[in-house]
Amino acid sequence: MCGISGVVGLKNISQLLFEGIKNLEYRGYDSCGVAMMNKTHLIIKKDVGEVEEVYRKHNILQQKSNIGIAHTRWATHGKVNQNNTHPFTSVDGNFAVVHNGIISNYHKLRDQLNKEGYKFVSETDTEVIAHLLQKFFKKNRNIEKALVRTLNLIEGTFALAFICTYLPDHIFCAKRESPLMLGVGDEIKFVGSDFNAFIDYTKNAVILDDGEYAIISRDSFTVKNVLNGEEIIKPITKIEWDSETSKKGGYPHYMLKEIYEQPQTISNALDLENSNLDQVVKMFAKAESSYFLGVGTTFYVAKYAQYIFSELTQKHIPPISSDEFLSLANVNKKTLVFAMSQSGETFDTSSALKYSRSKGAKTAAIVNVMGSSIARMVDEVILQGSGPEICVISTKAALSQMVILTLLAMKLGLKDKVITKKTYQGHLESLKELPGIIQGILNERSGFIHRLANKHCKNKNWLYLGRGIYYPIALESALKMKEVAYVHAEGMPGGFLKHGTLAMIDDDVSSIVFVPPEEKKDLYQSTIHSIEEIRARSGFVLGIHFNEQGKNHQLFSEELILPNVPSLIAPLIQLVIGQLFAYFTATSLKRNVDKPRSLAKSVTVG
Repeated sequence: MCGISGVVGLKNISQLLFEGIKNLEYRGYDSCGVAMMNKTHLIIKKDVGEVEEVYRKHNILQQKSNIGIAHTRWATHGKVNQNNTHPFTSVDGNFAVVHNGIISNYHKLRDQLNKEGYKFVSETDTEVIAHLLQKFFKKNRNIEKALVRTLNLIEGTFALAFICTYLPDHIFCAKRESPLMLGVGDEIKFVGSDFNAFIDYTKNAVILDDGEYAIISRDSFTVKNVLNGEEIIKPITKIEWDSETSKKGGYPHYMLKEIYEQPQTISNALDLENSNLDQVVKMFAKAESSYFLGVGTTFYVAKYAQYIFSELTQKHIPPISSDEFLSLANVNKKTLVFAMSQSGETFDTSSALKYSRSKGAKTAAIVNVMGSSIARMVDEVILQGSGPEICVISTKAALSQMVILTLLAMKLGLKDKVITKKTYQGHLESLKELPGIIQGILNERSGFIHRLANKHCKNKNWLYLGRGIYYPIALESALKMKEVAYVHAEGMPGGFLKHGTLAMIDDDVSSIVFVPPEEKKDLYQSTIHSIEEIRARSGFVLGIHFNEQGKNHQLFSEELILPNVPSLIAPLIQLVIGQLFAYFTATSLKRNVDKPRSLAKSVTVG
């Protein structure tokens, strides 16, 4: 997730450009850059760091110009360094480009441009756009035609904007499956990834649709169709935001915003103090018995913990739903009760912890709200730092907790010599890859998931199936479908099929199956057997699986292919797919996404 801001006006726009990109910083955190026009040449300033830091370091506000574009980045292609920071310029220095999204065919384009003598200074996909613009402009000396030829050549998702020396008073921009809009003021125009880029200066917006490009100057704007070049008369939308709506950052719902915040949420989890985690690991090591505690989503997080601890520590730690804890748990002074709660105020979980403390048990918890009841109650608390989760449906908080629990299991496994230091380091590197992989999936797969959800939103009954650690992923994904779309969904282990559930398979029951990577041989084969059982009875199966080059393709009624990833993080990626499928099903059915009927959530905004 990255942010684009652009301004063209009559007077110096440096301050406006700064404010616009600063308001979009939630979309990207690792680097920032600007391109402005100084009469006949481009001024490029960019660096690693937050917006204010980069502006201060390079004295950007001292630059004077009446036109500029800016970008704040969350890295997807290439490391976090100055060379990979936007904007990117053409070899001749006449075009400066900023871009969000993924150019999926950039390797092919880059190879061809290299052969033609175009030199690359970055590892990114975006730089090909700048070189293509130069290449096509040299052939026809027409900027608009160069843009159209470039747009018809690149594949993938994008929102892009550029300025050039040949038309120094114009910004060109285009979009495909990545948000971009114009702000229309008197003798000033804006372009931004969302309304926050210009909301302080104009309430008039033009929302670009896929396959459209725009040319803006200080006193006019034109929107055209990429395919035929015809001008499109776009309505001006009046932004009537209250304070709560503005916090959505341009997303239609908090749920989608919070799903898209998950790469940063995971990074926050990985940056937690080791001393805090190590103290909890010592508690697990010392306890003679332990329980994982949660309710609703956090109970499924607890079930995930059961599997990951079994794999990495060889300890069996049962998960118990908080509301059933008093009926099942046998706690004493040698017991550790480890709880999960987003709000830190969950009544059933709080009650179970109070009971445990009354029996002398040690307690610990992962919570998202500093100073909450549970945070203050337990002996040791891990504050997950996910930021406010305003949607009633929990997404980013749950995923963050799973990442933290994976870290704890790794640390305990290393302490108990169940896993080696080499294995530990390998797992840690896998977790560090997770934010970028999820960001890529959000960029590249969201459109396809949206189409799948819209196509099948009328399906009335879903079975969510997973084996091993994919069972709690199936449970949580099914819960999301129930919560937000009001569609009957049942999560279960794949082995349950032949013990009664196969009798339900007919035209009114559809199945989603979470298939593990093929390297998990036994788990993979048993999952494939479950799919075969359903298909043998002509049941519908949506298979969510990893890149297998067409193997078993015929088994699926529909399929979503994910990139090959380390097996440790594969279930977490599947969970994000489950969240998106539920969200897009809900929007297709026009549900109240952020405030589902009959559900409530206590929210503390810090």
